[in-house]
Amino acid sequence: MAADILIVDDEREIADLLGVYLLNEGYRVHKFYHSSEALDYALNKQVDLALLDVMMPGMDGFEVLKTIKAAVIWQHIPVIVTTAV
Repeated sequence: MAADILIVDDEREIADLLGVYLLNEGYRVHKFYHSSEALDYALNKQVDLALLDVMMPGMDGFEVLKTIKAAVIWQHIPVIVTTAV
């Protein structure tokens, strides 16, 4: 069974590129370009891994991480935090 991966990045090109690579490897990808949409999804669905961008308008990646990690279904989900320099 393929793993579900959540990608949250306001840079569409980056999110789309990550999505293409992961889809090509057989993962199911759930992409969001806004933290609020990602939160709505994440708090109601379980995924196997999340890739979160730090620098997003509105709620940044650290705030998203704090919010989702407080949810019971997210307590043991690995998260990779990404950022551009």
